[in-house]
Amino acid sequence: MERINCDIIIVGAGMVGLSIANQLIEKNVTRNIVILEKENDVGLHSSGRNSGVLHAGIYYKPESLRAKICVEGAQRLKNWVVERDLELNNCGKIIVPQREDLDQQLDVLFHRGKSNGALIELIDENQLKSFIPQARTATGRALWSPNTCVVKPISIIHALKQELLDKGVVIIFNQHEWVVNNRISEIKLSNNDIISYGHLINCAGLHADKVAHKFEVGLNYMLLPFKGSYWQIKKECTIKPKCNLYPVPDLNIPFLGVHFTPSADSAPTITIGPTATPALGRENYKGTNLVEPLMLIKNLALLSKLYVTNQSGFRRYVHEQAFLNFSPLLIRSAQELIPSITLNDIQPSKKVGIRSQLFNQNTNCLEDDFICLEGFKSTHILNAISPAFTASFALADLILRQSNLIP
Repeated sequence: MERINCDIIIVGAGMVGLSIANQLIEKNVTRNIVILEKENDVGLHSSGRNSGVLHAGIYYKPESLRAKICVEGAQRLKNWVVERDLELNNCGKIIVPQREDLDQQLDVLFHRGKSNGALIELIDENQLKSFIPQARTATGRALWSPNTCVVKPISIIHALKQELLDKGVVIIFNQHEWVVNNRISEIKLSNNDIISYGHLINCAGLHADKVAHKFEVGLNYMLLPFKGSYWQIKKECTIKPKCNLYPVPDLNIPFLGVHFTPSADSAPTITIGPTATPALGRENYKGTNLVEPLMLIKNLALLSKLYVTNQSGFRRYVHEQAFLNFSPLLIRSAQELIPSITLNDIQPSKKVGIRSQLFNQNTNCLEDDFICLEGFKSTHILNAISPAFTASFALADLILRQSNLIP
């Protein structure tokens, strides 16, 4: 048995956990950091499976945590990527209303973006066609976000991992099971090694609620996982959007709808998605693999209740997005943005992600902002949804300030 003493232990080696370790070093707090990761490498879940879009700060309610950190955080990560010559596609993003009744939402998004410090402008149909000739707007208007870009998440995560290792951070992999003694701030690993810590930061993503519950924190929160499946445009198809093309979203629910995204590769792949389908488990990426029956039963009951009560307009989500994993429905949604695209133009993508969406059992609502809770010598980051990857360095600073680890 080995005994390890560290100042900070971080649970989860996703982008948020790695960014917190990076900022602890950058702020000269400590290098005596241990990261526990349940997999055999970094980036195997949400962080490495997201779309790669660095968001510009358009969607989020002003004064929300997401709004406060997105613009600054995106620029910091973009600069970091450029300095290391990693993949980057400075393609921008267009948001179009797919129905006439959604046109006024463009103005809402425009004012939100301006309030949040985003560079954004309203454009007309001719300007839209100059970007994407096949694109459609139901009202002759659209929003243009020139600062939205696309990166390759897995490249970023691996580059950041290597920098942290070079600076002396210890990452312990394959830690599926561990036991905490909260009273004396110790963790016992599966091989009986003991880690004593000064402060623990829970960045466990899809499992963050379970980790928090070990510390008797956030007991009113539970995860409702939503699967994001993607399709991609075939290479021989002539429809090749050069920038992101998004629909106007329903701002009452935390999903942006199916959209077109060019990758950051030298010859970009165009993906269509992601869907937002209730997942059968936290890591249910394919078929019936890793189904969690008890969780599924409880989640289906909660989703049914949300549908019946129509909490936050949830019924509209079910009607418009819950079944988009079926290709006929997905292509119909894609055709609202590019009418000429057909099922013959697309094929399934290997990319699948699961959104770690948090549900508040006290309010019966899906949470739409980051949740950062304090426990005894511990901090727990729940609901690390978009733009957590985009704004990871800025989010890390916010978490460390709240935990009184930096001024």
